[in-house]
Amino acid sequence: MGSHSSKARRGSSTQASLLSQEDNSEPATLDENRHIVVSLYNYPPGGLTDCSIRVGERLNVLSEEGDWWRVSSSATGKESFIPSNYTAKVFHRWQFEGISREKAEELLLLPYNQPGSFMIRESQTLSGAHSLSIKRSTSSSRNSVKHYRIHQLQNGWFYISPRLTFASLAQLVDHYSEVPDGLCCLLKEPCFILGSNNVPVTTGPPPIAVRKPTLNWKDVDSSMIFNKDKVDTEESLVSEGLREAISSYLFMTDDTNCENCELSWNT
Repeated sequence: MGSHSSKARRGSSTQASLLSQEDNSEPATLDENRHIVVSLYNYPPGGLTDCSIRVGERLNVLSEEGDWWRVSSSATGKESFIPSNYTAKVFHRWQFEGISREKAEELLLLPYNQPGSFMIRESQTLSGAHSLSIKRSTSSSRNSVKHYRIHQLQNGWFYISPRLTFASLAQLVDHYSEVPDGLCCLLKEPCFILGSNNVPVTTGPPPIAVRKPTLNWKDVDSSMIFNKDKVDTEESLVSEGLREAISSYLFMTDDTNCENCELSWNT
C-alpha cells in the first residue's frame, strides 16, 4: 500500500507518496497548539432570541474558572459564562476534538454548509481512531451526512481505503479535496463556523453558467488547429488549450508532422 497526492505542486506530499506503508519514518504531525473554540449548544437554553451564545459560533475564551468559562461570541460580541463541555476545540478548521457523531451531523446541517462540507472528529466507538463526516446533499435529513472510519497503521499513517495511505490527516484531506476516490463526494469547505468563515453576501438570482456549445468536428478544418497565428479564442470553435494539447501530443508521439496532419485532415 502506498500514499499519493494528485497535486503535483505539493512536493512534500508527492515525495511521501513514494514511501510504502512499511516505511518507518516519523509521520507528519499536526500543530496541536493552534486551535479555535466553537460552541456546541445554544446558551442559555431556550429560544434563539434569548441566547447569548448559539451553536456553531466561534468563541473567544476570556477566562477559565473550573468547569465554567467566560466567553464572547466572535460573531455577535455577546459575553456569557458557559459550561466548558458546551465547547469543542477545532484544529486546522476541520479537525474537531470532543464531539459526537450526532453533534457532527447537527453542525454540518447548519446553514451555509453545502454538499462537500466536512469535518474530521475523534471516533466514539474506537479509542484513538478518527472519523470523516461529510454533508452529501442539501436535504435536512441526518441521512444526508455520511461518515467514514479513518484507520491508522502501526507506523502512524492514516487511511480510509487500504490502497491509499497518508502520512498525516492533512495529507488525507488534501487528497480527497482533489478526487473523491470512493467517497460519496469531493471534500470542499470545512464545516462552517459562525464568526470564523467569510461568507459572501449575495443578492438577486444566482449567476447563470455560460458555456460554449459542444464542438462539432465536422465544422472544424485543419487551419483552426495548426494555424500558428494568434486566434480570437472567443470566436474560434477550437480553444487555445485544445490546440496546444493536440500540438503537444503530436510532438510527443513524433509519428508525423504538421504538414502530413494537414494533408490527412483534408483527405
